[in-house]
Amino acid sequence: MAKQSKRFRAAQALVEAGKFYTADEAVALVKKTATAKFDETIEFHIRLGVETKYAEQQVRGAMVLPHGIGKTKRVLVFAVGEKAQEAQAAGADFVGSDDLVAKIQGGWFDFDVAVATPDMMRIIGRLGKLLGPRGLMPNPKLGTVTPDIAKAIGEQKAGKIEYRTDKQGNIHCPIGKKSFDDDKLKENYQALLDTIIRAKPAAAKGQYVKSVTLAAAMGPGVPVQI
Repeated sequence: MAKQSKRFRAAQALVEAGKFYTADEAVALVKKTATAKFDETIEFHIRLGVETKYAEQQVRGAMVLPHGIGKTKRVLVFAVGEKAQEAQAAGADFVGSDDLVAKIQGGWFDFDVAVATPDMMRIIGRLGKLLGPRGLMPNPKLGTVTPDIAKAIGEQKAGKIEYRTDKQGNIHCPIGKKSFDDDKLKENYQALLDTIIRAKPAAAKGQYVKSVTLAAAMGPGVPVQI
């Protein structure tokens, strides 16, 4: 077991054992525990009562947080012709087709999200084993395969996030930075929580939301009242 640092232990001492905090209290406290020398990401963790071995109980989607996540994403776009020009005008960081496929096959992954026009899927399908495990494969369900390239780029630049249950039924997402105002973090938190609740699978039985925790990237978890 890794030894906890003095800084972490001091932050952990601020969290009362066994207590569940209101959202307002949790946001304020998690910022106090973010004592690293950089602007820490504030993370949202939720455990759901779903059986992820069944496809119909997996929870997955994407949304634009009201106040973004405090990070500008590097957006790669697979497009040609007018759509490529549209992508460049909309602020895409990288635009191309076969040239980008070859670059990625060579081990290049210096981007945060990939967007594609529908006609490009025929050439990027062979990147599935490279992009899929990294969560970078364009997906129509997440709005990253679309003819409306400008809108997709705008959403990504505005702070669109993806959420997806892991094998244990947990979802982990950023909701902002320590430097955010408390109200902005609270609104991002509430928007994400509401979205996940609305995404409850019809097949899920029993208690859906098991636990919710907020944490700074380098800090302890703060349990939130459900």
